[in-house]
Amino acid sequence: MKKICHITTVHSPFDTRIFYKEAKALANAEYEVSLIAQHDKKEIVEEVKIIPLPKPKNRLERFFELDRLAYNLAVKQKADIYHFHDPEFLSWAIKLKKKTDAKIIYDVHEDYPKQILSKYWIPKLLRNIIASFFNFYEKRKTKNVDYIITATLDIKNNFKQDNVIDIKNYPVITNLDFSKNQKSYEDKNYYTLIYIGGLEKVRGIKEIVQSLKFINPKYKIKLKLAGKFSDENFKNEIKKLKEWEKVQYLGQLSHSQVLKHLTRADVGLVCLHPLRRFLTSLPVKMFEYMAAELPVIASNFPLWKEIIELNNCGICINPLKPKEIAKAIEYLIEHPDEAKEMGERGRKAVLEKYNWENESKKLLKVYEELAKK
Repeated sequence: MKKICHITTVHSPFDTRIFYKEAKALANAEYEVSLIAQHDKKEIVEEVKIIPLPKPKNRLERFFELDRLAYNLAVKQKADIYHFHDPEFLSWAIKLKKKTDAKIIYDVHEDYPKQILSKYWIPKLLRNIIASFFNFYEKRKTKNVDYIITATLDIKNNFKQDNVIDIKNYPVITNLDFSKNQKSYEDKNYYTLIYIGGLEKVRGIKEIVQSLKFINPKYKIKLKLAGKFSDENFKNEIKKLKEWEKVQYLGQLSHSQVLKHLTRADVGLVCLHPLRRFLTSLPVKMFEYMAAELPVIASNFPLWKEIIELNNCGICINPLKPKEIAKAIEYLIEHPDEAKEMGERGRKAVLEKYNWENESKKLLKVYEELAKK
């Protein structure tokens, strides 16, 4: 049995992509899987051995101390294949390859050079310089890894190598059982909108809330926001809006709670701002809305628009214009049969195309190829 070791110094051990998709797919395929990540104890969860890292006190400690600890723990695993998920571990991964002679996989979750350009904690004057340097560094280091896995096709195209494959972050169909949840009495009295994810300015939360004031008052609207505010000042700013009285703030939810609220909603919203790092992303929440048979109101990015128009499962809008969001909501309220058909077509598309079950086959093929070498 081949030994696999996943490594992350940033993500939770139960990160959806790392644990519930990749690690579980490999364990189900009878690989021996371990995962080095920040955790409070050593344990085996669903056949995956969790090897704990301490939680760092700050970003500098994570960069310098945690990577060293992760490397030392990784060497002890004596794995056949190491699969790491954080760009700051690149140099350590190359050392790991030289030390163990194992195969190395770099899993690129984000377009990191683009992401650096929108990091608020980096001074604006330095962002372009740092992004350019990192782009050069990443491309140089990855010439020494055995395989690169990317979360989107756009990220894949950044790497001019043959050993690159895009394995998209689509939802796991078996985790999306909506059959047991029914609309509550309260939800039936409202036309319910839902947004699930990070509650940040760049994710269009303010525009979504502001859109409520442009909807005809004859419609009883409720907006459910599920997630965590990243900034307390932004949270206070949103709560001061008059339209906040129509918002039900749910906070951070478990997976089962998310499913419950998706079933009780009428429309799913994903109105991210047109930042470079978002334009070519594939937000899992959009596909979860589709799987729940919700028509989607989404930002009019070319990639998202292509998916939504191809499957006729929602409406694309300018995310910076609350009136456009409101107009789309009113259209769906006033055309209930069409909205229902959009939801049905969206679910069909997820069941047939946009799901992890299809993507996991690509992951297993990569591992089969490396295992033979």
